[in-house]
Amino acid sequence: METEFEKNGTATTEREEIFSKAVRAGKRTYFFDVKSTKGNDYYLTITESKKRFGEEGKFFYEKHKLFLYKEDFEKFMDGLNEVVGYIKMNSPVITEATTTDRTSTSPVNSDSTSFSNLSFEDLGSK
Repeated sequence: METEFEKNGTATTEREEIFSKAVRAGKRTYFFDVKSTKGNDYYLTITESKKRFGEEGKFFYEKHKLFLYKEDFEKFMDGLNEVVGYIKMNSPVITEATTTDRTSTSPVNSDSTSFSNLSFEDLGSK
């Protein structure tokens, strides 16, 4: 389902979310939203939201959004796992999360308290 709304005087179209997961992480919140294309194919949006304060002391949310399509899931996850694994193994700052996972054979460990495996299998092709 599509909804139309006005933003800065321009009509835009936004797709209704099929599934959504919010992850609060310190001063940031990450939103993982599954949406549908006009052809009823699923894709993922990842949004980072940070609370900011303007000049008059009023707050607003600064958002950054990434669109990820099914055909890119595997390469995206491979790159993410490689980079997270590198950080865990090589970060000069030792934290509980990095020391816990240094014995892991996979860069992203499902037993980790800071990271979790992301699986996009439920978004398989129709």
